[in-house]
Amino acid sequence: MIRIGLTGSIGMGKSTTAALFAAEGIPVNDADQVVHDLYRGEAVTPIEAAFPSVTRDGAIDRAALSRVLAAEPHRFKELEAIVHPLVRAREAAFLEKHRASGRDLVVLDIPLLFESGAADRVDVIVVVSCDPQIQRQRVLARPGMSEEKFNLILSRQLPDADKRARADFIIDTGHGIEMATGRVREIIAAVRAGIETG
Repeated sequence: MIRIGLTGSIGMGKSTTAALFAAEGIPVNDADQVVHDLYRGEAVTPIEAAFPSVTRDGAIDRAALSRVLAAEPHRFKELEAIVHPLVRAREAAFLEKHRASGRDLVVLDIPLLFESGAADRVDVIVVVSCDPQIQRQRVLARPGMSEEKFNLILSRQLPDADKRARADFIIDTGHGIEMATGRVREIIAAVRAGIETG
């Protein structure tokens, strides 16, 4: 089973691209969604212990946690030490399920693929990218987003040019959904051809 690692900086269109792979019948493990689930489940107790007062109604309040991290960015490592092992366990279960069912391809949607050292856990790397101006417009249009928050997020991400340099395939989402869909289909065919030819 080939593991396709899908990544891209904020606002590049990675979530939309992951949905395109899913629409082609490829199972997708969305690391962001896994974190959302953990923030309502098993990560709540250890995060609350490390970051008191970030829990609301039995779940992690992401806005409150973001405020703490914005004030104390050095604590990202502390949060990652709690969350990453839980995310990895979910990923392992996903892989085992689809390996057992005989799937030939799966997608691991990992926003910080390079930054977290996850590149070693995938067989093929697909980077989603677009023009920086398009990225900026998309991100600043999000509810609750500010220049400061955008810059903080970017500071934790490998520059787009570096990601592109390390990619096996690049999907440029700046030219519309039809072109992105075509590119996804090309990548799936190319990866499968690689499987078939050895």
